[in-house]
Amino acid sequence: MMPLLIYGANGYTGKLIVAEAVKRGMRPVLAGRNRDALDELAAPHRLTRRVFELHDASVIDRNMEGMQLLLNCAGPFARTCEPLLEACLRNKVHYLDITGEIDVFERCHHSHPRAQHEGVVVLPGTGFDVVPTDCLAAMLKQRLPDASHLMLAFDAGGGPSPGTARTSVEGLAKGGRARINGELANVPLAWKTREFTRVDGSTRTAMTIPWGDVYTAFVSTGIPNIETWMTASPKTISRLRWLNHLRWLLRMQAVQKFLQNRAGQTAGPDAARRQRSGCQIWGEVRNAAGRQESLSMLTPNGYELTVTASLGIVQHLLATPVAGGYYTPSKLMGMDYVLTLPGVKLLD
Repeated sequence: MMPLLIYGANGYTGKLIVAEAVKRGMRPVLAGRNRDALDELAAPHRLTRRVFELHDASVIDRNMEGMQLLLNCAGPFARTCEPLLEACLRNKVHYLDITGEIDVFERCHHSHPRAQHEGVVVLPGTGFDVVPTDCLAAMLKQRLPDASHLMLAFDAGGGPSPGTARTSVEGLAKGGRARINGELANVPLAWKTREFTRVDGSTRTAMTIPWGDVYTAFVSTGIPNIETWMTASPKTISRLRWLNHLRWLLRMQAVQKFLQNRAGQTAGPDAARRQRSGCQIWGEVRNAAGRQESLSMLTPNGYELTVTASLGIVQHLLATPVAGGYYTPSKLMGMDYVLTLPGVKLLD
């Protein structure tokens, strides 16, 4: 039995991570709430599974026995991070997850002093959220050390998994977020729009979104003004701006439950679609004098990158002693880490 526990192993992304882990000769312990799904996943590879929910701290603690590292793949992470992170801190188990949720990054960051004391590494966002953007932000900071503004944007194809879709619905009620003068600020959905040019010469319209880098990139770079963007059709942007008037309705529990149930019915992209759909990421920084630097990056489909990025960090932590505390991907692995992942190419 390997001292790696994957919680939410039977979810869309969890299954992809388990499959690749097995290919790499790893034998993780699979965990989650659904006994039948875990048995079906574990049996072909003769892996160990642990079935438990997150309501009882003593139950979680028992299931942490013998573990060195937990990779949490069960979203929305606003619900699963707290009990699992606390269990990791109590049991001296490193905590990783694949979140992109700003509030989860903030919660994990607040655990830094305790994580240092316990010798526990806490690193949320080990996948497409936020490995490539965090590394790109660190590269841009190196190019312009006195940068005062950072912009990060991405164009991602392939469609969302059920978990990502549910998390997106939950996020609509909170509106947009940006980093302004060093502070997290609430802004409207689709607050700003602009266009980006893809590597093939085509242009994409984009809108600001509450992406995790408004938190993590500030930790990694100290740049006080950060906006995050995603490409979207003009129709989608118009709909989101209209939803700003209905956020009170989106906050209602019954409405959230209905919308998340609908969102959870999506199947997620299959293997062929993931192979066909890559991503492009843009980053720009500027300083108070108006000097600018920019970089762009091509990556595989976000779920494919999440698998390789997460397992690379897992293998590093299982093999290398690391001081406890909260880390961003670039702080732990270095800003060039993303360039070691399959299919990633940096463009000037």
